[in-house]
Amino acid sequence: LWKNAHLVSTVVSGKEEEGAKFRDYFDHHEPLSTVPSHRALAMFRGRNEGVLQLSLNADPQFDEPPKESYCEQIIMDHLGLRLNNAPADSWRKGVVSWTWRIKVLMHLETELMGTVRERAEDEAINVFARNLHDLLMAAPAGLRATMGLDPGLRTGVKVAVVDATGKLVATDTIYPHTGQAAKAAMTVAALCEKHNVELVAIGNGTASRETERFYLDVQKQFPKVTAQKVIVSEAGASVYSASELAAQEFPDLDVSLRGAVSIARRLQDPLA
Repeated sequence: LWKNAHLVSTVVSGKEEEGAKFRDYFDHHEPLSTVPSHRALAMFRGRNEGVLQLSLNADPQFDEPPKESYCEQIIMDHLGLRLNNAPADSWRKGVVSWTWRIKVLMHLETELMGTVRERAEDEAINVFARNLHDLLMAAPAGLRATMGLDPGLRTGVKVAVVDATGKLVATDTIYPHTGQAAKAAMTVAALCEKHNVELVAIGNGTASRETERFYLDVQKQFPKVTAQKVIVSEAGASVYSASELAAQEFPDLDVSLRGAVSIARRLQDPLA
């Protein structure tokens, strides 16, 4: 069953709109033994949220479920049953079919679903571990003045400048994506010039690409702005912003601006 069965995902009737983010799995099936971890976890998440129904198809070679599964023949072979046209054969065949569909399949489905989930979770953990290792072991930018940009759309882009030692020297909030791009560009250019900024760390969250394009426009408008831009992972920045450690270091600084400080510092040294 592990080798041949397909994992089948269908949408729960009436949940199409509510579960739109799972639309790729509204009518989806693929081999159970080879389903990638990210797709398996997505389907399990959809089931947990009441959007998807998951099941096993033991006979994926048929478009419609056959009246007799090959698994029933396996059961008969195991029991040594040879069905011909004897009076009791019809009854025996019904018992085998019932045994497979009601007893064996249900237990195997639970067991194999658990195996798929466990394997997918292990793979996901390993991927996260490798990514974290690569992130923390990345070569530090070193002692260079850095500007951190924490992207945002309606709420603005949070700006923090730290000197070569990581000391916070300036903060601001700009709104380049809400009709104030010119003013925002002047602010960034002025801060870069005043503090001799060599690197600009841009968080990879919401509006990251828009903020990256904005900074490239700043460089076109102000040729003296030569700081190299680097996209930086925001993972953990919001946690740090609201932490007791951040509050002790920056008691008078708005929580939203602390995230920009973290983004700038982690480019200087990921392990700082």
